[in-house]
Amino acid sequence: MVSSSFLLHNFIRKKVKTVWIRCNPNPMGKQAGDCVVRAIAVATEESWNRIYDDLCRLGQRMCDMPNSNSVWGRYLKERGFEQFLLPESCPECVTVRAFCNRYSEGTYVIGTGNHAVTVMDGDYYDSWDSGDEVPSYFWRRKYR
Repeated sequence: MVSSSFLLHNFIRKKVKTVWIRCNPNPMGKQAGDCVVRAIAVATEESWNRIYDDLCRLGQRMCDMPNSNSVWGRYLKERGFEQFLLPESCPECVTVRAFCNRYSEGTYVIGTGNHAVTVMDGDYYDSWDSGDEVPSYFWRRKYR
């Protein structure tokens, strides 16, 4: 027989539906090609200004743009995230929405090649509904 505490625990953890949460941490509410900054700010719970400054400094040291994959990838890696690849060709590909259903626990920054979005506990946070975008890789926050 299954204990009631087991059933309650699993019921609470079961994700009912993935939700897009409109979120734009840009202090002026702009969508100015800053999706990387916005996504990292949400995932790390840091301010948009802090992430922007950090990425600019790192980009300058690397002689690359702050939103290039190599710069923000290094930034996330230095903050305890690890990178994973996803299938890019369909039918094996997944959308952001499908990713959320598959990875319903944890914090992720997803890259689609031209966009970045944050997933936290099965919901995606973005300034627009990017649920149909197809990610090619993701960064998962490691917890100690």
